[in-house]
Amino acid sequence: MAGRLPRANGKGIPHPKAPPADWTKRGELPGFKESGFSIDAAGTGDGVCVVVGRVEARHLNINGVVHGGVYATILDTAMGGAVVSILESGEETATTSLYIEFLRPAQEGAQLRAEGRLVRRGRHLALVEGKLTDGQGVLLSQANGTWYVWSEADGTWSGKKRPTRAT
Repeated sequence: MAGRLPRANGKGIPHPKAPPADWTKRGELPGFKESGFSIDAAGTGDGVCVVVGRVEARHLNINGVVHGGVYATILDTAMGGAVVSILESGEETATTSLYIEFLRPAQEGAQLRAEGRLVRRGRHLALVEGKLTDGQGVLLSQANGTWYVWSEADGTWSGKKRPTRAT
């Protein structure tokens, strides 16, 4: 039907999947393990997630500094991990918005550390902040974002009760 959006669970439309319970396995998720960065299990939990790694030549843009997409990827992962760390059984989450400020460039060989921290969790929205620093603790980038939380308990994830769309 013209003008209608496809259903969230329709064919070809991705939806969140539950990450592994073991934080040491989260860095092995498809798409992230190839980034060269990993989740620091010791620094992750209770609304905080840390991602670490060293800048390689493949992370650089044509100007010889880290590409902004690398900053975005590791900040999104750290911030999303902060939300995942507080989810209850039967809940799933995904990024709905991410705002990043690029403050300083990083060079090849630099050690990077992204920390995501939960600011507030509501019924369906989680507000998160992120900071990216180098090995000396210099702030390279900061971010704010919103994550949507689906829940089996209220039917937003299981499909038992579909929320109605405003007309």
